[in-house]
Amino acid sequence: MPLPALSRRTRLGAAVVTALVAGTAVFGIGQATAEHSVPRTDKEIPNLTLVQDQIKAYYGDKVTADGEHYASPDSNYGRQVRDIEAKARTYLTKALAKYRAQSGAHKPGHGGKPVKPAIVLDMDDTTLLTYNYELQVGFHFTEASQDKYLATKDMDAVFGMDRLVNWAHDKGAEVFFLTGRKEAQRAWSVRNLKNVGYDVPLDRKHVYLKDKEHPPAYLPCGATCSTIGFKSGTRKHIESLGYDIVANFGDQYSDLQGGAGDRTFKMPNPMYYLP
Repeated sequence: MPLPALSRRTRLGAAVVTALVAGTAVFGIGQATAEHSVPRTDKEIPNLTLVQDQIKAYYGDKVTADGEHYASPDSNYGRQVRDIEAKARTYLTKALAKYRAQSGAHKPGHGGKPVKPAIVLDMDDTTLLTYNYELQVGFHFTEASQDKYLATKDMDAVFGMDRLVNWAHDKGAEVFFLTGRKEAQRAWSVRNLKNVGYDVPLDRKHVYLKDKEHPPAYLPCGATCSTIGFKSGTRKHIESLGYDIVANFGDQYSDLQGGAGDRTFKMPNPMYYLP
């Protein structure tokens, strides 16, 4: 029986973290692939401890008195995120102004009604930062540890993303969150988004999680969807409701593939890889 995508993250996590940070991952057309050649000697394999130290340095690791690890907004990660957000804001300023100038009639939608602009965002490491969790579990994801964490703690907002999302919503964009988290984690996820400042609608019509028990009819792949199938299929569903996805944000290439979206924004994440 094939493993679900999140379980595959458990198996691939450390190895791909090592490869991505050290620059040994195989890239094709600007994206990482899971096809890596077998190392011939140990010298071709980056040292895992050193790679984890690089990750900590990149995120500007800060340790609290009780041993909790947090990223710093002044880190290279923080600077890279702010650069992406600045580009997104410049783009969205023009894209959303175009809709306002034309009263939403940018292009015809279903039934002749004008479509409305929307942005779609992944959750983990796109809008919510998993760094504290990843350090807590030693970069070894399990569903049980994720459940325990989400039930009791809030992840920080990815630096500046709460402000960007709220600004885009104020400028007329409908905001949708699209995550591979399981449906059972909905209440925790919504609570977290609210608590860290995402002041946008967070009902079921705006927050999509992966429901393998009762997959929606609009997904042909049903309970067996890959990450790409689930996310691209859901984006197509959102567009079928009368929205034009002007921007799609994700930290994984699988968040961005499959079409349905005018422009994509890739957020940095060297901690794990999801095919």
